Amino acid sequence: MSRALIIVDVQNDFCEGGSLAVAGGAAVASAITEYVDANHQHFDHIVATQDWHIEPGDHFSEEPDMVDSWPQHCKAGTKGAELHPGLDTEYIQAYFRKGQFTAAYSGFEGVLAPEDEVPSGDLKAGAAAVETLDEDAIGLDDWLQSHGVEEVVVVGIAADYCVMATALDAVQAGYSVTVLGELTAGIADDLEAAYAEMEENGVEVERD
Repeated sequence: MSRALIIVDVQNDFCEGGSLAVAGGAAVASAITEYVDANHQHFDHIVATQDWHIEPGDHFSEEPDMVDSWPQHCKAGTKGAELHPGLDTEYIQAYFRKGQFTAAYSGFEGVLAPEDEVPSGDLKAGAAAVETLDEDAIGLDDWLQSHGVEEVVVVGIAADYCVMATALDAVQAGYSVTVLGELTAGIADDLEAAYAEMEENGVEVERD
């Protein structure tokens, strides 16, 4: 049985100092690096997702409710969209960008980034990020299926939003799913409700 680690949205804007910072984000980036260094041999594949917003509609708001609308974050090609420097990308095989023109909380809404692009999203000064939706783009589910993956482990940011959405979609897609609580950071101070919702829907949660 092929096994994959999905690292969700460990990006500058979701860590301390970012426009939508989650407490503990930077620590989670470093903790995931340590975990991967010690355990990469236990995974057949390791992938990462990135919020990659161009024009996501009312997902962005000047007066966000912090539930369905948010301050601008992870604009495609900006520093905020880059993976956090605490996350070592050595073992990451593929990157899936989501939310170009929609909210897109789940990594399963992401599409495979071109191999010749810098995965951090770094652009030369003055360059602009221009992307269009490619009908032939490879989605995360397609990629995992093509690599024979049956079991996924999900980590990253934020536990009660994009991590949870990714885990729930993974269950719906037929994967065996585990979330490692100690390798996530959440927006809510208490993540028990998020953990419980995931468990009620077939996700195994290993609490920190």
